[in-house]
Amino acid sequence: MSRINKNVVLALLTLTSSAFLLFQLYYYKHYLSTRNGAGLSKSKGSRIGFDSTQWRAVKKFIMLTSNQNVPVFLIDPLILELINKNFEQVKNTSQGSISQCTFFCVPRDFTAFALQYHLWKNEVYQERKGKKGILQLIMKQMMLENEPCLTEGWFRIAENMGFQCLKIESKDPRLDGIDSLSGTEIPLHYICKLAAHAIHLVVFHERSGNYLWHGHLRLKEHIDRKFVPFRKLQFGRYPGAFDRPELQQVTVDGLEVLIPKDPMHFVEEVPHSRFIECRYKEARAFFQQYLDDNTVEAMAFRKSAKELLQLAAKTLNKLGVPFWLSSGTCLGWYRQCNIIPYSKDVDLGIFIQDYKSDIILAFQDAGLPLKHKFGKVEDSLELSFQGKDDVKLDIFFFYEETDHMWNGGTQAKTGKKFKYLFPKFTLCWTEFVDMKVHVPCETLEYIEANYGKTWKIPVKTWDWKRSPPNVQPNGIWPISEWDEVIQLY
Repeated sequence: MSRINKNVVLALLTLTSSAFLLFQLYYYKHYLSTRNGAGLSKSKGSRIGFDSTQWRAVKKFIMLTSNQNVPVFLIDPLILELINKNFEQVKNTSQGSISQCTFFCVPRDFTAFALQYHLWKNEVYQERKGKKGILQLIMKQMMLENEPCLTEGWFRIAENMGFQCLKIESKDPRLDGIDSLSGTEIPLHYICKLAAHAIHLVVFHERSGNYLWHGHLRLKEHIDRKFVPFRKLQFGRYPGAFDRPELQQVTVDGLEVLIPKDPMHFVEEVPHSRFIECRYKEARAFFQQYLDDNTVEAMAFRKSAKELLQLAAKTLNKLGVPFWLSSGTCLGWYRQCNIIPYSKDVDLGIFIQDYKSDIILAFQDAGLPLKHKFGKVEDSLELSFQGKDDVKLDIFFFYEETDHMWNGGTQAKTGKKFKYLFPKFTLCWTEFVDMKVHVPCETLEYIEANYGKTWKIPVKTWDWKRSPPNVQPNGIWPISEWDEVIQLY
């Protein structure tokens, strides 16, 4: 009896040990292998890390958008940087040939994609037009204006696939100065969460000037702040503007995705993409108080100034020289969303460290002869070019000190120097005369420095040596330097 009991006990111990060993093997295969990027199975299709939460979420999202013809492309900065570093490997990879999850399996909370909404909207419209014929033509305006209805279909499908989705919409900011009773909102952001990973879909809208714009991700009161860690999002803290990227299709971790053809150009745009809208509502109020000048002369000047600004932007962009709207041109944008008709010139600012020696030659080649050159690169440089119809282009170069920035001025007759002080500022994108251009982000402080607290009141008589509240004397150029620092043409 004692021997039988010992045998039974030994058998039970053996079975228990075997069961525990099998459990360890199962746990290692299904849990630790996922975390550590290793797999035990050698069966066909088992690849390192491909059952990770991130990869499965991205795969389902790509399946969803592909099946619904939603034109999305990858904009996640971290993944684009990784792709750029291993671009030859990515370029030479075909679907299904990947043995290891390299890009989409990096542990993180979000993966960011962008939707080119104008392309999707037009595609949906064309599809419906083919199905409904003449009825679609009648409904065209309603459909295109009531944009959110176009997204409901794939939104429901996403939820049926296991995603929890959040939709952020808002009124088109360009309608801010227009009384609209429609209440129509445009989609700005979608966040679709699968398990512990979320896809952030940034909705890009086409804007005048051939660039893409996305809106601010502003949470409304009813939205659950704990849905995802919103503060970790890389897009939506403020509106953004980007060059329209040329796209290419590549295979990333076995998935076919669209990415910018120049990934690093897009990545480098991200930290400098902040966009501020023109103050349409305030501009409308301004013109209700001060009637707009719509005379033939004013309209002709605005047309010439717009053409000059576009030519100057094209020239500087070709040189790779960043610039912004300054002085009266900046005031016109901020106060009335337009060119001030009595200003008689176009004003741009450039940081002195961005100066290039071939700027003058580039403008002359563009048909803009040099009118005057004051100062020198080391001190108070200012250039002026002659445009058509007696419209002048003035370029002021800005110098940075410890606690302020300044640009200089020179009186040709006396050699007197002047300095215009500004609080430090950074640059943001905006839209002006159908162009994507820079303005100081701290626009109000910039305007008040140059024009004082009464900048809202039009002033047609302006003395550049006395009128600006931020002007101060800055000495006199030595006569021996006049030939270099005072050049008139």
